[in-house]
Amino acid sequence: MKILLASVFGPYAVDDAFGRKENRMELFHNQVTREQGIFSIRMNHQSFGLHFIAENINAPAIVLDFPTEDRFKSEIRKGYDYVGISFITPNFAKARRMAELVRIHAPESRIILGGHGTAIPGIEGLIDCDFVCRGEGVRWFRSLLGEDPCRPFRHPVLRSGFNKRVFGVPMRTEAAVLIPGVGCPNGCRFCSTSHFFDRAYTAYFDTGRELFDICRTVERRTGMKDFFVMDENFLKRPERARELLRLMEENGVLYNFAVFSSAEAITALGPEFLARLGIYFVWIGVESAKEIYEKNRNVDMKALVRGLRDHGISVLASGILFLEHHDAKTIWEDIRFMVDLESDMVQFMQFGPMPATALYMDYEARGILRPDIPFEEWHGQHRIWFDHPDFTGEESEKVLRAAFRHDFDVQGPSVLRMCDTMLRGYRTLSSSRDPVLRKRAETFRRWASDYRPALGVMRKFAHNDRVREIAERTIAAYRDAFGPPTAGQRIKGFIAGFLAGREAARVAEGRNVYQPRTISTAFRTPGRDLAAGMMEQVTSAPAVSRPRP
Repeated sequence: MKILLASVFGPYAVDDAFGRKENRMELFHNQVTREQGIFSIRMNHQSFGLHFIAENINAPAIVLDFPTEDRFKSEIRKGYDYVGISFITPNFAKARRMAELVRIHAPESRIILGGHGTAIPGIEGLIDCDFVCRGEGVRWFRSLLGEDPCRPFRHPVLRSGFNKRVFGVPMRTEAAVLIPGVGCPNGCRFCSTSHFFDRAYTAYFDTGRELFDICRTVERRTGMKDFFVMDENFLKRPERARELLRLMEENGVLYNFAVFSSAEAITALGPEFLARLGIYFVWIGVESAKEIYEKNRNVDMKALVRGLRDHGISVLASGILFLEHHDAKTIWEDIRFMVDLESDMVQFMQFGPMPATALYMDYEARGILRPDIPFEEWHGQHRIWFDHPDFTGEESEKVLRAAFRHDFDVQGPSVLRMCDTMLRGYRTLSSSRDPVLRKRAETFRRWASDYRPALGVMRKFAHNDRVREIAERTIAAYRDAFGPPTAGQRIKGFIAGFLAGREAARVAEGRNVYQPRTISTAFRTPGRDLAAGMMEQVTSAPAVSRPRP
């Protein structure tokens, strides 16, 4: 028995028969820092869900991230019992092409479709396949293979990102991914994730003890102490977070976490608790000043963001444009509201009726979905794919770009804001009587030192006087807090300035589309040989065992 699990093929972020240039394979550059030019945060992430599935079945498996079409064809010819293809709705055409290739080059293999794209109504009749895996995938795969679906889970050791760079400067990504569970019970009507998992939360690891043991194993095997937590609302289970913090403090080890969490969950715990826990980044669904969801009710968003940043926690505030109440005036009220929160990052997403959501069902019943817009453009970063009473598709594209530009013009690069947050956290926590918080302050001091060479670059390449003034003010604040820059920091700043100039030339010439390399990860297949010169890596992914009851 052999299993192949693959993401869709490249190239990405290009206009061709299978995709669109706006659908980038980069989370931040695609939908958060997309209009920040050379300052946009560039990074790729592997298919975490595929790795989690592969680690938690007994059959030998290969996870193929970012294949080319030719690389995918050469892989499927090796003879797999099952070929899994994971895709989202905008990658429908790529998934369909991959299924065609399997039928041609590996007719004995059985095709499994997975990922959010499987929510497309009637997907079984649109893409040739044998099985469709919807919702939580580990138990589904175990059942398919005749394994015990309810046995304990193992956690793969996996780096959270790679190819990270800002203004052309390569940056180390010393963080691992941590997946406590999937889904969210909040059930916001537009949310693909919540609806994909039946508006419920499925915990892979119920306790803080389990998460602590995973962190310890990752640290022991890789040295990494930072974690990107893939959990839709991590702080919704405060007892798990409290137990994790208690175990870190009892064992004298502190880990750092980037998380997704809703405003009401953050408010219940408070910024000081988050700082003690080691949360340094939080993604919050603010959505709108007008359309208030239960998760945001009675929350002073501006005070929440300010309190988090004062404790060294960078905030990504996510907003939605082209809601039903939006017209030419009210949409800019929401745009200004989002920017006025003064978060480190702002995501603007178009209101998008994605398959299987309550919003999709509503708009389909009302007959306002646009059948002339292909799935390749259903991604929220180009044009709306429904009839809005006040905006055409072309207008939605222009307003979206203007919203991102407004944030960039007013607040400057997100990296500059993050530098300010690190300093604010250091100042707040270094004066605390709590020894844990003082240790956290030292982490912010170290990170601020690492990023300090970038400040001069952001001043030099500032695109307007307002941003230049913010950069100068931040440089002065760093000098006041840490003294003059060291010789090493000045040298690094000079090198960063050179690389930024080169990146600016690439941006001006339209050459700043980076394609991730193919990565092949083997599970339970030691000794697999590779052809010389292939741009890929093979790892025998170690596992972290979940303690049995």
